[in-house]
Amino acid sequence: MSSSNSDHKLPLQVLKELALDQKPTIVMSEGHDPRIISGAIAAYNTGICQIVLLGSQITIKAECENLGLNLPTDINIIDPRKSNLLPEFESEYLHLPKKKGSSAEEAQIKIKEPLYFAALMVRLGYAAGTVGGAVETTSNVVRAAIQIIGKSDDAQITSSCFLMYPKNNYPMVYSDCGLVIDPTEDELASIAVMAADSCKNLLQEEPRVAMLSFSTKGSANHAKVSKVLAATKIVQQKNPEIQIDGELQFDTAISPEIAKSKTDGSPTAGKANVMIFPNLDAGNIGYKITQRLAGAEAIGPILQGLAKPANDLSRGCSSSDVTQMIAVTILQANHS
Repeated sequence: MSSSNSDHKLPLQVLKELALDQKPTIVMSEGHDPRIISGAIAAYNTGICQIVLLGSQITIKAECENLGLNLPTDINIIDPRKSNLLPEFESEYLHLPKKKGSSAEEAQIKIKEPLYFAALMVRLGYAAGTVGGAVETTSNVVRAAIQIIGKSDDAQITSSCFLMYPKNNYPMVYSDCGLVIDPTEDELASIAVMAADSCKNLLQEEPRVAMLSFSTKGSANHAKVSKVLAATKIVQQKNPEIQIDGELQFDTAISPEIAKSKTDGSPTAGKANVMIFPNLDAGNIGYKITQRLAGAEAIGPILQGLAKPANDLSRGCSSSDVTQMIAVTILQANHS
């Protein structure tokens, strides 16, 4: 099951191979940032999308000159403070269920904030998805997405995942490593279903889901183990089409030899490609260990469970990270 890094298909390559007819519009809320400009232009130049950069025309064009980049004439720059969309956005904001009772003054201020303006563009169909977080914190990016775009009807909770590309193994989905601190058993089951969808849509692989724990198949008895086992059973009952097993220790989930000795004919043990962590402590630590010790490329946090795509970047992201996250957002839009 192992493969070299050169064999890994990152989201941009997956998207190119799908050769979608449409070129969806992706709005970048931090259009002034040099990494956003470079990454967005690179994505546009591959022919996968249309791009909107939010910010001042003068600032963005000056930054392009500093970078030595030609700004394609079809890339649209919108200044949220001056846009002719503001009246429509104000009306929409005031009618949002979570914003009932807001004043017009509050709405007028909020909709000019790039994260909220971008989310309103997605909500109202002016863009297929949005990407931010090179400058803004994850909490700000997620808050705007949840408040404006909202969660999808079939998701119990909004969560996140990372696409992990270890040097000497196959690509995987890790979830949740960035958002839900201590999920209930129902929430953990929902995270597993969403992560399975992310595996199908973003890796183009059939998901094999491992519900991770410090116990394998009853080797330990504890309330934290019981939660993982209960979540596994919920998925098996509600989504019988998903290959899932738990509770499993990480080595059992990934090593065929250990799986053989610790489980009895599990459909996923030894070959899992979707790793569901029991809480954010385990998930966040786990993905960073994989990234730093296994030399894995990590793409994320990718938001799951929204009505339409909105994604977060690390504040330490590179321009190529931006391009890949745009590709992720398009892949999500293709299935939303």
